Amino acid sequence: MKYSSILLAAALLSVAACQEKEEADPFVVPPAPVFRNPIITTKFSADPAALVHNGRVYVYAGRDEAAAGQNQYIMNEWLCYSSADMVTWQEHPAPLNVQAFAWARADAWASQVVERNGKFYWYITTDHRTVPGKAIGVAMADSPTGPFKDARGSALITNNMTTAVNSFFDDIDPTVIIDDAGQAWLYWGNTACYYAKLKSNMTELDGPIQTVSLPEFTEAPWVHKRGKWYYLSYASGFPERISYAMSRRPNGPWQPKGLLTDFPTNSNTSHQAIITFKGKDYFVYHNGSLPTGGSFRRSVCVDYLTYNADSTLQTVNMTTLGVSPAQ
Repeated sequence: MKYSSILLAAALLSVAACQEKEEADPFVVPPAPVFRNPIITTKFSADPAALVHNGRVYVYAGRDEAAAGQNQYIMNEWLCYSSADMVTWQEHPAPLNVQAFAWARADAWASQVVERNGKFYWYITTDHRTVPGKAIGVAMADSPTGPFKDARGSALITNNMTTAVNSFFDDIDPTVIIDDAGQAWLYWGNTACYYAKLKSNMTELDGPIQTVSLPEFTEAPWVHKRGKWYYLSYASGFPERISYAMSRRPNGPWQPKGLLTDFPTNSNTSHQAIITFKGKDYFVYHNGSLPTGGSFRRSVCVDYLTYNADSTLQTVNMTTLGVSPAQ
């Protein structure tokens, strides 16, 4: 029995030594990394906005329909995807298109959905049929996936309402935030950054249109709040990177803080959404990294956003790896 015990111990030591050698073997191939960006690969998608609701994240984006090599924006509908973990995304039937607005002529440009009192309001950019230039409309639904219908029967913002710059394109890229007092604020613009209060019905302005002075503002404002700070991020320069400013109030004054991102891969434009979901912060954006992709065939991506101890933002690392499943 004593001899058998010695043999058993020796065998166990030999197995352990082999296992240790295997673990230390430099020739063992590690598992291949999982590339999760872009998150939408079956269609080209651009100008993302994101909404957190009932344990899911909803991403809304315009659909890029330009053919390969066609250097113009062909966009006729908005897309909707949702996820419970930021990794597995479910496509929902396209809940809104240009034809939903009788006053619109063309172009399903940047948009955002917000929820208030159980209703979902979708602020969109499109080309106006009778007032030259881009316009902002709003649709409404009882569900984040629609169906959405025009909430006004007319545009909320038309080009003749804004005069800070002489442009047909300064009324684009709407974003809305509801502050802690329950006041809704609408921001939008290209070259000039505009803002105004919204009435509680979310479909009418409640006061004059004003402007925000921001360094190198191009377009794509997005406003979010964390703690005591409001953050206004936006596309700056051209090609575009994302810059940001901070304020204690939704109407400023805003303190410019510099760049938040570098240039997105293979895309002249940049457009972002910032959310918190299951205790982590995320930066949603587009690039042109899919095969045959580019500035007119873009794709939505997600990476992490990190705050510094003083509440400023760290530069976002835009990756092909993307994010891990949220728990």
